[in-house]
Amino acid sequence: MHPTQFSSGDVIADRRADYARMLAENGEHEAAVELMEQALELVPDWTAGLVRLADYAEKANQPGKAVPALQRVLELDPQDLFGAKLKLALLGAEEVPDQPPSRYVEALFDDYADRFDTALVERLDYTVPAKLARLIADHDDRRFEVAVDLGCGTGLFGAEIRDRVARLEGFDLSVNMLAKAEEKGLYDFLAKADLSLDPAQSGLFDEGLADGRADIVSAADVLMYLGDLANAFSLAARLARPGAFFAFSVEDAGEGDGFLLAPSLRYAHTEQHVRQRLAENGFEVLTLARTTIRMDGGKSVSGILFLASRIA
Repeated sequence: MHPTQFSSGDVIADRRADYARMLAENGEHEAAVELMEQALELVPDWTAGLVRLADYAEKANQPGKAVPALQRVLELDPQDLFGAKLKLALLGAEEVPDQPPSRYVEALFDDYADRFDTALVERLDYTVPAKLARLIADHDDRRFEVAVDLGCGTGLFGAEIRDRVARLEGFDLSVNMLAKAEEKGLYDFLAKADLSLDPAQSGLFDEGLADGRADIVSAADVLMYLGDLANAFSLAARLARPGAFFAFSVEDAGEGDGFLLAPSLRYAHTEQHVRQRLAENGFEVLTLARTTIRMDGGKSVSGILFLASRIA
């Protein structure tokens, strides 16, 4: 997650915050709360310190201290770099938002970029890109003209599909992720994009990039950073030509008809929500597969892989 070790600008406050961190790492969360409160008496508007106080207070089962700290973070940082609104939702102090703050997701992956491949593939047993590529190949083994990889990250799905497409485009919210993808030399075009925005602002159709240009639209391990999938699927529909494939993964929320916010601050979606949003945007489901999509804290995370087609 985001680094919250930013200096407060006060040596004594920083020292107390460091001691608090050591106590928290040792499981002494109540003591960590007390030290962070002492640090924040010196620098009351230190947003990173307030976030840490809230984290320790939550673990110490002290929501009465966590909630005001996070509310103050939102006052100080309306762009919500630290995802305070998501954390407040988990504490029951806010409604679950339809989308996370874009600035939060961008900062999360900017920070994660250098260790992304190692963390996902080697430590978290991440195989979604290969599984999605296999879904496509099992359904149609021809060579495609254009693939648009949404939330391309460092290019893990691009590596799986590169030899089957004439042109490969990658879009991501994180410029650091895009830089890592560019280093691999897989993509013909890379650009920043935000799947929570409307088409004109999203970045997907800038520089003369045409509607309906894609034979494949992919979103591997992306949609868990979005809540309601209506806007993202609308963008995918605008990218896809008739008959194009839309291959993507979601975390599985189980039964029901909506989505939920998990303690990881990622969203999980029900099959029904996904099917409804696909149908609304002119897609039909060709196949789906339930599978483990990664490990998290030593536990498997259940997901659903979808292959859909744009109705002509």
